[in-house]
Amino acid sequence: MISILQVYSLMLLRSLGYTLVLCLWALLFAMVIGLIFALCNVSNSKILNVIGSVYVDAVRGVPLIVLAYFIYFGVPQAFRLAGVNNFRLPALQAGTIALAMNCGAYMAEIFRAGIESIDVGQMEAGRSLGLSYATTMRRVILPQAFRVMIPSIINQFIITLKDTSILSVIGYPELTNMGKTISGNTFKSLQTWAIVGIMYMIVIVSLSKIAKIIERRLKRNVER
Repeated sequence: MISILQVYSLMLLRSLGYTLVLCLWALLFAMVIGLIFALCNVSNSKILNVIGSVYVDAVRGVPLIVLAYFIYFGVPQAFRLAGVNNFRLPALQAGTIALAMNCGAYMAEIFRAGIESIDVGQMEAGRSLGLSYATTMRRVILPQAFRVMIPSIINQFIITLKDTSILSVIGYPELTNMGKTISGNTFKSLQTWAIVGIMYMIVIVSLSKIAKIIERRLKRNVER
């Protein structure tokens, strides 16, 4: 194990950085996607409700690996069939899109639950003061809902971080992919995957602790 760290430590740390970058980009876009479809789900419009429900159910019903293959291999082929021969998606872009779509479906449910946890009277009070639905949602409902959702968002970040390992199938140089490379070069699978597992564990446990600290502070603020 020490010999692997001596030779490949920088490569492992770099791949961990790639993993975190991919995860952060995916979570950023997933929050936008999740908020849009959550607002569709809580809207009074049946059409928007159907759009939000279809997206959430469809994306959550497709395994992430299938979604990644579809975006990385299927979308460029669709462009080629349409006559665009030079179109291709780099692994980072394809991985970000796949993760963001997948995570966005779950974030939509987190946002929906957070919004619905706020008393309906808050919306009615805002509308009675002359604020529009959009303004009330932006200035009154969402700020309160976000406080409730922070622990769940961090937990979803942890899940997304673990899901990045699936994207090794499209060649993105994240931590699991690097583990495959090192294992193949050294023929020391036990030591290699132990190191990779420990690296994942350190990051994920740290994030879990942060989520618990934030959750405790939010409970204290609510009690006050």
